[in-house]
Amino acid sequence: MLFPTIEFGIFFLVVFTAGWAARGTPEIRKLFLLGASYFFYGWWDWRFLGLLFVSTLINYLAGRALARSERPGFRKFIVGAAVVSGLAVLGFFKYYGFFLTSLSALLETAGLARDLPFMQVILPVGISFFTFQGISYVVDVYRGHVPAERSLTNVMLYISFFPQLVAGPIVRAADFLPQLHRPANLTRAHIGVGVVLILSGLLKKMVVANYLATELVDPVFFDPAAVGALDLLVGVYGYAIQIYCDFSGYSDIAIGIAALLGYRFLENFDQPYRAASLQDFWRRWHISLSTWLRDYLYVPLGGNRHGEAKTYRNLFLTMFLGGIWHGAAWTFVFWGAFHGTMLAVERYARRQIEFFAPAVTAPGGIISALGNGAQHLVGIVWTFHLVCFAWIFFRADSFATAGSYLAGFARWGEASQYVTPFVVGLIAVAMLFQFTPRHLGRWLARGVQHFPSPVLGLLLGGGIWLIWAIAPEGVAPFIYFQF
Repeated sequence: MLFPTIEFGIFFLVVFTAGWAARGTPEIRKLFLLGASYFFYGWWDWRFLGLLFVSTLINYLAGRALARSERPGFRKFIVGAAVVSGLAVLGFFKYYGFFLTSLSALLETAGLARDLPFMQVILPVGISFFTFQGISYVVDVYRGHVPAERSLTNVMLYISFFPQLVAGPIVRAADFLPQLHRPANLTRAHIGVGVVLILSGLLKKMVVANYLATELVDPVFFDPAAVGALDLLVGVYGYAIQIYCDFSGYSDIAIGIAALLGYRFLENFDQPYRAASLQDFWRRWHISLSTWLRDYLYVPLGGNRHGEAKTYRNLFLTMFLGGIWHGAAWTFVFWGAFHGTMLAVERYARRQIEFFAPAVTAPGGIISALGNGAQHLVGIVWTFHLVCFAWIFFRADSFATAGSYLAGFARWGEASQYVTPFVVGLIAVAMLFQFTPRHLGRWLARGVQHFPSPVLGLLLGGGIWLIWAIAPEGVAPFIYFQF
């Protein structure tokens, strides 16, 4: 059930109306929202409702066991068992086919071909997101960051809440569970945030992302050898904007829907293409995942606490595993390894500059000659193009396609087939919004929240109708559904 569809519109109107009608009975309201969330997930494939429930139940029982025990050894066993069980289920559904295909190719190369037990495994939509939320809940209970939740209903609603269930953002228990212990209240601030974010998310997805996909990105990546260098260059810029608008658009809609139901999610994107370093980029891109990887992988590996060499190792491993999380393909492995390597290189370079700072920043030195503003601009341009280079492997369906794409940059003499004023304008406007005041959305939300209720309704309904009218036909699935 995609957000920008009539089916979801009807579903949400029912949930919104009935949910607020039941606000006087909080437990009934939570049960209703839980049922609506399971209905939402089951609309895709009801057979995986059991998987969602069992995954949640394991994490709930692990939390209760941790609350009852103070024995360090037993507590470590409980948290380890819960994490391993979650990762095992995720690994089977997401990587079973990839592992056997890679093993079969390796054995064939070595002259040891064997018949392996292949079978078709359907990847449950959103499994990465609800698995990571369950793991974060158990680990946070173990660390003492949140108390173990007594109510199974609360834990089930936390993990399955439909706005963020299938494509994030990854919500932390410490942020969401306390909201379930307070009476739900639809404030003017909630309404303002909801209206602005839903409209901005739909605009990003239905207009910018979908047009760039159909008019530029999909045909260019389908056969890179058939187009020239200009199409390829603008194509990867287009994909950078498409994936940003597609995913941040989903996050905006999810956060806006949650706000209209009385709940607050943290922001998931913060103008990532204005970042002047890869480290800054990952503070701004898919914030809920990057902070998850930091808190539950990078820090347990040792973070930056055990010397520079191990810090570089931890940066690489974190992003390498982050690449594997994104998809069961070697192109995703390369994407993660590239980001991990460049983060380590960037940190090393920064350390060297700090060490030699008196020489390079003195009058006449390289850095001083650039000036602070120019340094920052160079950092933004450099970072954006590093990210775009990696996006080629993220988007390509194979290394052969990625290699063909890169080889095409030598064909500057060929005429463009897909670079039009329209797609260039979309890319330029989208990039311009990366450099608007950071809190523009909040300012707009504060402005509209004071409108009379009928005006707010007309604004939301009219905005949705206008976006629908100017968007291309059809509703493409969100890119991150595949993860």
